[in-house]
Amino acid sequence: MYEVVSNEIIAPNIHRIEVSAPRIAAARLPGQFVIVRCDEGGERIPLTIADADPAAGTITLMIQAIGEGTAELTRITPPDGIRDVAGPLGMPTEIEKLGKVVCVGGGVGTAVLFPLARALADVGNHVTTIIGGRSEEFVILRDELAEFCDEVIVTTEDGSLGTKGFVTVPLGEIIEDADRRPDAIYAVGPVPMMAAITEQTRPSGIHTIVSLNPIMVDGTGMCGGCRVTVDGEIKFACVDGPEFDGHLVDFNELSVRQQAYCGDRHCRTTNATPQTNSENDA
Repeated sequence: MYEVVSNEIIAPNIHRIEVSAPRIAAARLPGQFVIVRCDEGGERIPLTIADADPAAGTITLMIQAIGEGTAELTRITPPDGIRDVAGPLGMPTEIEKLGKVVCVGGGVGTAVLFPLARALADVGNHVTTIIGGRSEEFVILRDELAEFCDEVIVTTEDGSLGTKGFVTVPLGEIIEDADRRPDAIYAVGPVPMMAAITEQTRPSGIHTIVSLNPIMVDGTGMCGGCRVTVDGEIKFACVDGPEFDGHLVDFNELSVRQQAYCGDRHCRTTNATPQTNSENDA
């Protein structure tokens, strides 16, 4: 049993949960995830490790309560625990000093972006982070990102915080500014957002890394739910990724495959941290 140290609501239906997992905290690298299970026979849920404290032996998970499994997780209160936490899993992010880097996060994707942005800043990059949400209450980790990023830009669809519109608007302004143009871009969020960013950066050839956490299901590659074509080859986001060169990802095929799982008109593309049955809004 892995003790839940704290459970905090940081946005509507979004919880920041700190879990005691010393070995995972010590071994985890940015970009990796864990698979959690509340009880024996319960749903296996892959979740990005948003943060870790090796000294305290804890990891931080950001969970949006949408499906039954994620809702059950968010109801756990200290000192109760989670039966199984397996990890760290997935390929870690390649962190290096590139120069100017822009990190773009949509919705709960900001939680996935957080450890990447911090690691990139730690090695000496100039980091600009753009985060967005439907409205002010859905924008998360703004203050935490500001502690180490050189600039944090906020967008909301309704204009309640920061710039009104989508994250692609300020990103376009940065790309067009010769003095601010980045050497690399990291994008995490809804699949349509990541697809739009890769097309936005393609003409300039800016290296663009996307995190395909949203399409993960069981986190082991056995279910095939996270199958994606990258540079003409079949890959699985959970074992070969979750990060890939966005310009090599076949987003058209990916979008069609995602629609195959829609049962009715209310079905939406999932996004942000890898969560089974989650539909995190940007």
